[in-house]
Amino acid sequence: MASISARPDAASNETFSPASATIAIVTYNRSGLLTKLLESITAMDPKPGHVVIVDNASTDDTTAVVESFRERLGAELVYRRLDENTGGSGGFSEGMRVAYELGSTWIWLMDDDVEVLPDGLAKMGAWAPRFKSIQGRRYDFDGSEFYWQYRVAEPLAIPIPYAPSGFDESGYKEMNSGCFEGMFIHRDIVGQIGLPDPRFFIYWDDQTYGWLASRITTSVIVNEFVLRRTREIKQWDMGIRHMNASSNAYRYYIMRNRAIIKRYYRSLGVYNPVLFGFGTALTFGKELIRLLLVERTVRGTSNLFRGLRDGRKISRDAAWKPMPPLVAAGAAS
Repeated sequence: MASISARPDAASNETFSPASATIAIVTYNRSGLLTKLLESITAMDPKPGHVVIVDNASTDDTTAVVESFRERLGAELVYRRLDENTGGSGGFSEGMRVAYELGSTWIWLMDDDVEVLPDGLAKMGAWAPRFKSIQGRRYDFDGSEFYWQYRVAEPLAIPIPYAPSGFDESGYKEMNSGCFEGMFIHRDIVGQIGLPDPRFFIYWDDQTYGWLASRITTSVIVNEFVLRRTREIKQWDMGIRHMNASSNAYRYYIMRNRAIIKRYYRSLGVYNPVLFGFGTALTFGKELIRLLLVERTVRGTSNLFRGLRDGRKISRDAAWKPMPPLVAAGAAS
């Protein structure tokens, strides 16, 4: 990837139009959760111009559920059912592509296990004239305030778990990460950094995409609650923070995908092998703690080692290239 242009300092004079926004949703075999999300969109005021739903080859009644909302959603619905499960990474890459090709100025990404608060788009739109990569806040399943790790220790390529959670009177904090559960991003940024990388399949994809965005624009998390999680996840309560349960698939991709991040770092000239390796070791240790204290088992460690092994193949792949930009340098649409 070529060097990325410097971030703009001035706020945009562009007036936010809700119709210029597209909500892009990725779903897989969770039609009940998708129903809750679509119901919440029907209650939004204002509504987006489009809602794009990417279905990762679900085998349940997802198609019927989507069609049942077509006439009452209040926004143009675009449904893409994929031939195979491409993971969250592939789904969000396709959702971003469809939204971008629709001409959307703003693209709001979300999983199927959240619902949108009625004034969510209005709250995000209020920040749109100032920033081009914005993350709102969300409530957890139990109604508590969900803490998201919005800062990355760049040399280590890992999230900083105890970055301050409070906001000052500005109402925002700069971030250098991203989360596809609520990322609100301008098409100019998408054009410059390209689509999310589907090769991640799951994990680290949104963090890396948000990091790429933060290199060319001031990315922020704003003190606005716009989403609510609708699925309960097993957690270890650490007081201020929580550690979620995982799965063998997640454990594998957590370690394998470190190699993809490494390739991006190398392409941009920010890779330090010692510090990055230390970040990988810390990630491995964190996953062992997750197994022992959250899931209370030692089974699953083999998936961590498999991920490291397969990551070495990615590191040595001479044909590997980062995702290309969608527009030529200096020609943002």
